[in-house]
Amino acid sequence: MNNFMEHFGHPTWLPYSVIVGRLLLAAILGGLVGLEREWRHRPAGLRTHILICLATTAIAILAIEITHVNDFAGQEIRIDPLRLIEATTAGVAFLAAGLIFFSKGSVQGLTTGAGMWLAGATGLAVGLGFWQIAVLMTLLALIVLGALQALQSKGTGPLGGAERSDDSSDPG
Repeated sequence: MNNFMEHFGHPTWLPYSVIVGRLLLAAILGGLVGLEREWRHRPAGLRTHILICLATTAIAILAIEITHVNDFAGQEIRIDPLRLIEATTAGVAFLAAGLIFFSKGSVQGLTTGAGMWLAGATGLAVGLGFWQIAVLMTLLALIVLGALQALQSKGTGPLGGAERSDDSSDPG
């Protein structure tokens, strides 16, 4: 039984408080973008964006942790951060693509799909410790989703106007 317990879990390389902080920040940042999508009654809202952000944060944290596990002692571990980015991007893109469809002469779901992709990138940034980048991405996303939507719905200038055939100016 002792042998089982010794190998069941590993001490973390990152302090547990850092792991908790990163996961909480991911939930908050993913929730902010998800809340905007939820408020606009889009198919992927609060829970989806939080889960994507949490999942990609956890993947990034796990990538850091497995490079420090003693089980791999004596073995060469090649760290390729691009693989982490490629894999998570592909996974989130697969989910986002499921939301994009063509209906009544227009494409629907693009903005929500882009928000999901952003949630994945935000999660990676938080998980790898680049919280400043994640916060800035979220702030810029909220500006794009909110302020530009307001300009677009007023129907003035290059962001709105005659080319719109209906009141739903947001295809996502």
